[in-house]
Amino acid sequence: MTECFKVFPIGTIKKHGDQVTIEILKAYEDALLGLDQFSHIIVFSWFHKNDTPEKRTILRVHPRGDRANPLRGVFATRSPVRPNLIAISICTLLSVDRNIIHIDKIDCFNGTPVIDIKPCVLRDDFDSDIAVA
Repeated sequence: MTECFKVFPIGTIKKHGDQVTIEILKAYEDALLGLDQFSHIIVFSWFHKNDTPEKRTILRVHPRGDRANPLRGVFATRSPVRPNLIAISICTLLSVDRNIIHIDKIDCFNGTPVIDIKPCVLRDDFDSDIAVA
């Protein structure tokens, strides 16, 4: 299957000192209705600084870039180099002000494109039988 998909940013990560926000494009502001009812959100972003054909072909890495760690497939790591550069972060939601989402922190660069946001619902998103490596 070699079907292609188009993914469009809905906003951008903004970092100013200790303040971290997600600025949602005005066209998507209505999609934020009710988001402030949740304590945590799942942010899907794009590892835009790693988007090169060469980095998309890397399939094995040393976790955390430490060569002392044994090689693992990228699907078994949180590596930013992978075939599709989707990043997932669970963030504490502090507030929503029109098209600005205030969060506690995120492991992304300033200017990182955001491609989707979902509320984090513990009973749906985490099972007590999850295997942790």
